[in-house]
Amino acid sequence: MGERQLKRALVTGATSGIGAATVRAIAGTGRTTLALARRSERLRNLADETGCDWITCDVRDCQHVLEVVGEFEPDIVVNNAGVGHGIAGLSDMTQEDIRASLETNVQAPIQITACAVRGMKRRNLGHVVNIGSIAGLHTMISSLYGATKSAIHQFSQNLRVELAGTGIRVTEICPGRVETEFYGVASGNPEGLAKMADTEIRSLQPEDIARTILFALDAPMRVNVSTIEILPVEQVVGGVRMAPCSWENKGE
Repeated sequence: MGERQLKRALVTGATSGIGAATVRAIAGTGRTTLALARRSERLRNLADETGCDWITCDVRDCQHVLEVVGEFEPDIVVNNAGVGHGIAGLSDMTQEDIRASLETNVQAPIQITACAVRGMKRRNLGHVVNIGSIAGLHTMISSLYGATKSAIHQFSQNLRVELAGTGIRVTEICPGRVETEFYGVASGNPEGLAKMADTEIRSLQPEDIARTILFALDAPMRVNVSTIEILPVEQVVGGVRMAPCSWENKGE
């Protein structure tokens, strides 16, 4: 007897970058795929290209998104929607930026997952894929963004324990630099963000992450791909950085 199949996938943040590439990859396997994002025209174009279903939805709109999840009853959830507010430093962030980061990067994926796993538990089948970041695993410069992705890392680790024995798998994908619109839409110091985006390294492509997600989804059901850290060959993390400060005229 063949293994039971994961047939219905929900992908958030689906209109560009990793989200759009993931919709293309999953829909390409013949699975029913529902794309969620805020930009209707892009969703419509993606649907024309891939045959996916789509709903315009801001993941911060809790009531709407939970209605969608509950009605669709996905076997697969890819929590991809996220914002990069604070990546250039915390001190200049507005309260709205901080609130948007927490609601989009932390609250929404937890709420979506909580809703989706109810049906997954009834079917003893499901797969939650959380898009984290190396900023959630390593000490870096982005305290706000890193904090939200660290929360997703711990959420993924603990959820796996919580769901033991249910047949539901949990995977966290932690990319390094990916060539997407991320730096263009992140808020913070524009000059600093431009410098971070304008590098000569060969960045990962969204399709690289989408293929990684498919690898986890298509593994035999006895296999749970727990955490994948994926970086460009030319990007490394770790080490110690010293930054001497001049204390003159600082006052004591």
